[in-house]
Parts: sequence; structure tokens; C-alpha cells
Amino acid sequence: MRAAVLQVLSEVDCVSHTLDDVLSYRRESQDLSAPADEFLTGMTEGVLENINELDEIIAEFAPSWPVSHMSVIDRNLLRMAIYEMTIGGDAPPKVAINEAVELAKVFGSDSSPRFVNGVLGSVMETSVSKELSPITNSADTEV
Repeated sequence: MRAAVLQVLSEVDCVSHTLDDVLSYRRESQDLSAPADEFLTGMTEGVLENINELDEIIAEFAPSWPVSHMSVIDRNLLRMAIYEMTIGGDAPPKVAINEAVELAKVFGSDSSPRFVNGVLGSVMETSVSKELSPITNSADTEV
């Protein structure tokens, strides 16, 4: 389902179609289950509602690469994974990173998986060291 999210975000980003139009087309062309449609809508809306904050995080962790100069795929994979890791995801950070890297292998350039993994790894390390909650601590120490 993340591949569909990537495709929707990339179309909105690259072609400037409205989210409503892109989601409507996606719903018409694919038979989405209710949970899949909910995930697709929630993730795309969440990323787009928080795009400025996400782009600031990307700029902080990839200072040599202006967000506007990144490939559409890399930029949107980073937005998706950082959104899941910091704002609105239920997936553990390692899962969000793994999913983004796998999508980068399929949709990105040869250097995309390494770039995406490096940026997201740095985001995860910084987020964990700054905002380690007691819940995360107890889950990490369980055997």
C-alpha cells in the first residue's frame, strides 16, 4: 500500500494534480479494501498537511541536497517515512525505513536506496536520542 501512497504523493508533487483528483482516480482504477483506502488517504493527507515540517527535517539531515533538487521519488519516500517515524505512523521506525528503502529499490535510481537509508537512519538516531519515552525503553529492554 505504501507504493500507492508514493505514487499519489509523486503525482501531486510532480504534476500538481489535486489530492482529491488523484485519490478519486486511484479509487476508480483499483479495488481498494476499506483499510487500504483508509491507509492511503490518511498517509497522503498526513504527509501533505505536514509537508513544510517534513521538508525542514529532510533539509536538516540532508543539507547537501536541497529538497527541491531531490528526485521526486527520493523526496516523497523521505517525507513518507519521516511522517511515519515522527508524526503519524503506527509502524516502528525500523519498519518505516525498511519499507522506504525497498520502495527506493523499485522506483528510485541506483543511488536512491543508500541515500534514503542514510537520511532516515540519521533521523531515527536523532529522534530516539532526543525523545526516548519510557514506553520505548521498556519495550527495548524486554527479553
